Amino acid sequence: MYRLIFVCWMLSYAFMAHAQTLTVKEKESGIPLELVLVSNSSPENFAYTDVKGQVDISKFESSEKIEFRLLGYKKQVKTYHELKDLGFVLFLEPSSLNLSETVVSATRWVQSSENIPSRISAVSAENIAFQNPQTAADLLGISGKVYIQKSQQGGGSPMIRGFATNRLLYSVDGVRMNTAIFRGGNIQNVINLDPFAIEKTEVFFGPGSVIYGSDAIGGVMSFQTLSPKFSGSDKLQVNGNAITRYSSANKEKTGHFDVNLGWDKWALATSVSHWDYDDLRQGSNGPVDYLKPFHMIRQNGEDVVIQQKDPLLQVPSAYSQLNLMQKVRFKPNDNWDFQYGFHYSETSKYGRYDRHNRLRDGLPRYAEWDYGPQKWMMNNLSITHQGNAKVYDRMNIRLAQQYFEESRIDRSLNKKIRSIQVEKVEAYSLNWDFTKALDGKHTLFYGAEYVVDDVNSKGYVTDITTNIEENGASRYPISTWKSFGVYVNDEYRISEKVTMQGGLRYNVFVLDADFSNNLPYYPFPFTEAYTSDGALSGSIGAVWKPSKSWIISTNFGTAFRSPNVDDIGKIFDSEPGSVTVPNPDLKAENAYNIDFGLAKLLGETVKLDLTAYYTNLQNALVRRNYQLNGLDSILYEGELSQVQAIQNAAVARVYGVQAGIEVDLPGGFGITSDLNFQKGEEELDDGSISPSRHAAPLFGVSRLTYSRKKLRLELNAFYQAEKSFNELPVEERSKSEIYAKDANGNNYSPSWYTLNFKGMYSLNQYISFNLGLENITDQRYRSYSSGISGPGRNWVLSLTGKF
Repeated sequence: MYRLIFVCWMLSYAFMAHAQTLTVKEKESGIPLELVLVSNSSPENFAYTDVKGQVDISKFESSEKIEFRLLGYKKQVKTYHELKDLGFVLFLEPSSLNLSETVVSATRWVQSSENIPSRISAVSAENIAFQNPQTAADLLGISGKVYIQKSQQGGGSPMIRGFATNRLLYSVDGVRMNTAIFRGGNIQNVINLDPFAIEKTEVFFGPGSVIYGSDAIGGVMSFQTLSPKFSGSDKLQVNGNAITRYSSANKEKTGHFDVNLGWDKWALATSVSHWDYDDLRQGSNGPVDYLKPFHMIRQNGEDVVIQQKDPLLQVPSAYSQLNLMQKVRFKPNDNWDFQYGFHYSETSKYGRYDRHNRLRDGLPRYAEWDYGPQKWMMNNLSITHQGNAKVYDRMNIRLAQQYFEESRIDRSLNKKIRSIQVEKVEAYSLNWDFTKALDGKHTLFYGAEYVVDDVNSKGYVTDITTNIEENGASRYPISTWKSFGVYVNDEYRISEKVTMQGGLRYNVFVLDADFSNNLPYYPFPFTEAYTSDGALSGSIGAVWKPSKSWIISTNFGTAFRSPNVDDIGKIFDSEPGSVTVPNPDLKAENAYNIDFGLAKLLGETVKLDLTAYYTNLQNALVRRNYQLNGLDSILYEGELSQVQAIQNAAVARVYGVQAGIEVDLPGGFGITSDLNFQKGEEELDDGSISPSRHAAPLFGVSRLTYSRKKLRLELNAFYQAEKSFNELPVEERSKSEIYAKDANGNNYSPSWYTLNFKGMYSLNQYISFNLGLENITDQRYRSYSSGISGPGRNWVLSLTGKF
């Protein structure tokens, strides 16, 4: 009998030793904390807490120290025996004053930001839930470090360090989202993402081509979507969220639902979101130039201008959107992890508001100018292996297929012909990433990437009086864009105080375009274009931590952007009186960047951070005057237009400063402020200098916060400085439809601010309420280069239920 008891005791002890569960909670409220990173001193072992704040820490038992990190909380370091003495329950204390956080955007693997010489900003799921952004573009904007341009309500084009559009890279669960038709003008693809289904967003500032390849010149936006969570036992664990929201400025009606089903080795995550937005109402106090108190309708076979009862309504700007996500995860043992993800997003048709503002002879230029439904689908298979292989400690393979569809619909006033252009892209990618720790000081990150984009573009013209449809000119040639790259990056820990990182990437890209689909409509002197070239990019930087309260970093990096289908083959009206035509003779543009950063803790109450940077862009792909068959002007949509094309014709320079301060005050109060100054300029044909189009004016956000147990409050102000007529890019100065008039009658972008209140109260761990009053003073404002004004005074009400 005693032997049996002894054997059972030994077995139970062995089981506990191999399955010890730790629970992590918030110190003040006692609420379990999800997604706390648990890691040892080296990055080889890490795990995350689940929705119950629990994590199995048995594999950390032999570690000298175990670190616990979560954005917005003080880092804690414990030994296994200390956790045992605490009864395997750990409490984290809220604090924004951290010099480091856990990021993946720098190398695709989990790292501490204190060892990365580049600046990285993160937005946590908790902050997303509190700020309650309507779209993924608004999500980026709440950081106060990314500037958002909008041409219509259904949009949002980020600007980072003077770069935007196809000079920034979007990554979703480690998969490249950029396609071969990402354009130099403002793009709206980020709204395809569902902010309710995002666990964390990271913005990597500066060149990221070593890891991400083409386009990562100004920065990388990395989105990590909901990952299925295991229960840790054979018993099914079910948890999820249900959210509903209403906003008054656009009569938003939003619903979201997500659920996680977790077993020991299998887990499923499902997410569904639907948004419905009415026309957006702008503020009542601001420039009269932003008012357009009319809109167009088709009535009794004629185009009719309708005067609006409410001149503050921006018509047409209404749209709706549906997002679906399904993930399946299988982890047969500690070494292998398989995850499949399906994403789908589709918008309704929506008006491009800035084009509806365009006038000709005192009348609206267009009777119709809409984007058709914007669709995105992604299938993503991720396979991760962790072991003690000779060539790697961890390996990740990502296979992804994406489908993009977008269209443009326009018809001139009182014309019977409607033009429709439809673009479809099938994108395939393979990423193979490895990490290997060497001799305790070096950690290698290396891998390869292969990308193929197939572009199918069609054009149609429809007689709206007869409904007869015929083929018409397409926006792009039928094309294939390919990219293959290999990279290696080394993190060298010289000492506890000094870390260096350096890396190289070589990339080959190929573009094959067939223009025969447009030859019946345009007299091109060529029928096809073929481009093949390579690019070498690199980076080297260092981080010095002279004490626990100081981090000083510097980094030099290069980046490139290979010409894509939009550069080589696009046909569109770039501005009134101009038309852009294809140019098959393009090379890659290259960027050279240096930055310097420092962060300082003053006691336990103040954090200061500052980053200065300078970027030089060589062989910049810019739009310049051009000739087609010896002609500098051609008829386009019935209008004699100046011929232009994308060319390697300029050098561009951008420099600036990003600064921030965080102050912890007594009684749960806090102050934070972020300020961004950037200056950009590029060469023109005649050798003169013009301000860069995507260098935003001075902008920032300041916040006064209060947090106490179940209540969180915030009063904030977002603001932008003026951009005068002389500070506008030359190509922007004639766009009367989007800018206000100064005292001399010239276009300019006025300064503006919004004062906003946010509040969140958790009734318990299952139910919480959000209340927001945005733009309290009802300002009529328009972000620089935007074609639609921001919301006027706006009530936001939201209810969240957890189960």
